[in-house]
Amino acid sequence: MNNGLIQTKTLITELKQQKQTSDAEVMIAPSFTNLWHAFEETRQYPIEVVAQNMHFSDDGAYTGEISAGMLKSIGISTVILGHSERRTYYNETDEALAKKVDTALSQEIRVIFCFGEELADRKSGKHESIVENQIKKGLFHLKADAFKDIILAYEPVWAIGTGETASPEQAQDMHAFIRKTLANKYGQEVANSVSILYGGSVKPNNAKEIFSKTDVDGGLIGGAALNAEDFYAIVNAF
Repeated sequence: MNNGLIQTKTLITELKQQKQTSDAEVMIAPSFTNLWHAFEETRQYPIEVVAQNMHFSDDGAYTGEISAGMLKSIGISTVILGHSERRTYYNETDEALAKKVDTALSQEIRVIFCFGEELADRKSGKHESIVENQIKKGLFHLKADAFKDIILAYEPVWAIGTGETASPEQAQDMHAFIRKTLANKYGQEVANSVSILYGGSVKPNNAKEIFSKTDVDGGLIGGAALNAEDFYAIVNAF
């Protein structure tokens, strides 16, 4: 919940002035009120505008919610689902997220599906089982060909704004486990084709090392994305 219209305009102007030297796919996720402006301003640039969330129903008496059709009507074709803050603050369940995934895919909207463990899960050694269950409950009802429209985003919640730090090796270990979990269900070809993003406080000074890991295919960037130069330093770390 950052940036009103003026700040969004300024940030997008600054983003468009940056030079991209990597072949990374670049996406930005403004608030709902700024999606249309962001889409219009980036039409001619290699920047995709995506939504932070959506409802699982096509329409109806859900005051304050945003549907897939509403997103599509303003040119949005990718949505973030299951972000750790949505799970924590708004009690989004795996079952509700599975319904959101189904709705998005039925409307030809690509999904960035988030999941990850809390600090207590990591310290008790339950981190892999927690992540495995979130993936299975949210996605494993799908057929293999659905994964062409799904990007995974691992968020170690314990390493975001807590003072705890996840090492690049810890990121790689979990990403390898995630890919193995996919392979066990859908086969290695599908598992290798799915991008797995890392969402654990990626910054310009650690991005290159994190992205160098075999199973880390990109980043889900938080605070560093609010500064155009920092964001593109991360983009160009590829």
